[in-house]
Amino acid sequence: MLKKPNAILFDLDGTLLDTAKDLGNALNQILSTLGRPTVAHDTYRNIASDGAKGMLELGFGDDLKHFDFDKLRQQFLDYYENNICVDTDYFIGVEQLLLTLNKKNVPWGIVTNKPEFLTLQLVTAFPLLENCAVIISGDTLSERKPHPLPLLHAEEKFALTAPNTWYIGDAERDIQSANAANMISVIAQYGYISDKQQTDEWNADLSIHNPSDLLAYF
Repeated sequence: MLKKPNAILFDLDGTLLDTAKDLGNALNQILSTLGRPTVAHDTYRNIASDGAKGMLELGFGDDLKHFDFDKLRQQFLDYYENNICVDTDYFIGVEQLLLTLNKKNVPWGIVTNKPEFLTLQLVTAFPLLENCAVIISGDTLSERKPHPLPLLHAEEKFALTAPNTWYIGDAERDIQSANAANMISVIAQYGYISDKQQTDEWNADLSIHNPSDLLAYF
């Protein structure tokens, strides 16, 4: 039986917020402008955690090498920034979980590879997320996940004498980062995972199928 956590860190996309549709909208806007076929939600959903690079690689395939990638990426980010919360919402169960953590005075934070300017825009749009104790984005530090530094830096902000921190994420890099930081690693199976059987090889401590599953540990 795992010991009850006294702090929790979360990934953002695919863990707290379902951002896939807005990321897909950004991709499809670029594809449509260029007269290329758009991509269905069921196809791009599980690529959403890979950000602009992953989405563009999906949308353009081998043809991507014939385009100016940096220009496409900037167009993607510009459109996404201006339409970041059209179809984005909490995953079912997230609000209940965060309210419970607040009620029980369990500190929690966000560690994401998303650029800070986009991370803060999302957090501002969802006031409950502003209750978090720490936010570390992909460009906050010199390293990003799967390096353990972002998680360790976030944990320091909690200032706990004997931290037992859990990290929840939906990508292999999340689990690698948590394991390297000696935290309890938790797979958010409800997130953007294309091959759930493959997650058995990630060496996580725990898997959850709904954010509310974590409530059992409190």
